[in-house]
Amino acid sequence: MDLYGALRPLIFRLDPETAHDLAFWLGARVCAWPRLPEPELPAALRRTAFGLDFPSPLGLAAGLDKGATLLPLWKALGFGHVEIGTVTPRPQPGNPKPRLFRFPQAGLILNRMGFNSEGAEVVAARLKHRPEGLIVGGNLGKNKETPEAQALDDYRAAYRLIAPQVDYIALNVSSPNTPGLRNLQAPEALKPLLAGMLDLRRELGLDRQPLLLKLAPDLAPEDLEAIVEVAVASGISGLIATNTTLDRGVVAEPLRALVEAKGAGGLSGMPLKAKARDVRRRILAALRGRLPLVACGGLGSAEDVQDALDDGAALAQVYSALIFEGPSLVGRIHRGLAEF
Repeated sequence: MDLYGALRPLIFRLDPETAHDLAFWLGARVCAWPRLPEPELPAALRRTAFGLDFPSPLGLAAGLDKGATLLPLWKALGFGHVEIGTVTPRPQPGNPKPRLFRFPQAGLILNRMGFNSEGAEVVAARLKHRPEGLIVGGNLGKNKETPEAQALDDYRAAYRLIAPQVDYIALNVSSPNTPGLRNLQAPEALKPLLAGMLDLRRELGLDRQPLLLKLAPDLAPEDLEAIVEVAVASGISGLIATNTTLDRGVVAEPLRALVEAKGAGGLSGMPLKAKARDVRRRILAALRGRLPLVACGGLGSAEDVQDALDDGAALAQVYSALIFEGPSLVGRIHRGLAEF
């Protein structure tokens, strides 16, 4: 675990996407070991949400393991669940490079990946060999060239392939890196999208499988309340908040100018923490306990996760902090939660 800290200066001298590819290559070698050690988590960490029993409230957020390639490793690290994806129905390369930028001095990541995906068919085939005992969620999105008016067709196509292989599904309508995607959060667009997905869930006999919706942190308060009401009325299982932000105001000067110079993309990491927590609190207030919520965005310590749980979240997810802190972060968070 300490090896990551020693190697991080060298890793961070690489282009971020090159470092990601190298890490996944090494991770795949680890996953090939015949038996990986698995930590024993305290029973007090167990949580039940959406009808599923989680060994820990801490999960890996979507965006890191897009293709479900390192599931044995995430299990060995002790994650209570892993959300793979975002998976699109058809393969697509994503946006042109460079599209991923790190700012270690602030624990900040800027990405405009654009749903680079191997496609649902490839990922579904890989999921058939997923490790036992790990809760896996599938995060779904539409292809870039698919018009907004046909978005439901894309989500349904990806769902047909991925849903039978995972424990829950999350609909990503909040990434800022696919043109027009966030428009699907508007109540008039969201209502038929959710209805169409729930119809398909019934058609496939997956009525008991949780269906979640992932929201952006950049919604106006009045829009949040309307979206929450649509989500509750639809009959979906819960919400995830939040995705990355377009708000450069979360970054303090003089770093903000450096971030803006990198161009478009969503921001994640520590500078998102306050904004994401404010949005989650607003959502939780509007929900009034009617649906569970998964906290995501800016979480990087046991205290952050415990704060989210104390606010009313059922579960929590990390991603950016794992990049900066390394694999030992998972154990530190679990030890801190046990102490809390």
